Amino acid sequence: MTTVAIVPTSNANGERSYRAIAGDKQSIGKTAGQALDALTQQLGEVEFRALLIIDNFHADQFFTNEQKQRLSDLMNMWRTARDQGQTLPPEIQIELDNLVNAELNAATARTAYLAQQLSQ
Repeated sequence: MTTVAIVPTSNANGERSYRAIAGDKQSIGKTAGQALDALTQQLGEVEFRALLIIDNFHADQFFTNEQKQRLSDLMNMWRTARDQGQTLPPEIQIELDNLVNAELNAATARTAYLAQQLSQ
């Protein structure tokens, strides 16, 4: 069974969308369902079985409030740089990339934890 993480995101205007991630494939949709549908097409799976858990993304043991706040700050810096046709300094970009990966890993760990709780 393919593991899929669906995380809420916001663009520069504060509009919410959802990113569905499975391995090296990703998709974005206005709803979690749209993101999942687009990802399923990329995966090329004829039948898709899944247990979906969509979290409102509150800080927890997998991704702390400090990490969440720093990610938000860095994303604002990135959007400002992008809008001005610039890039972030390399050390800031690396920190942002690491936090994005940490958020994805947290979503995966959170899902595994919840699945374990449901199976007990």
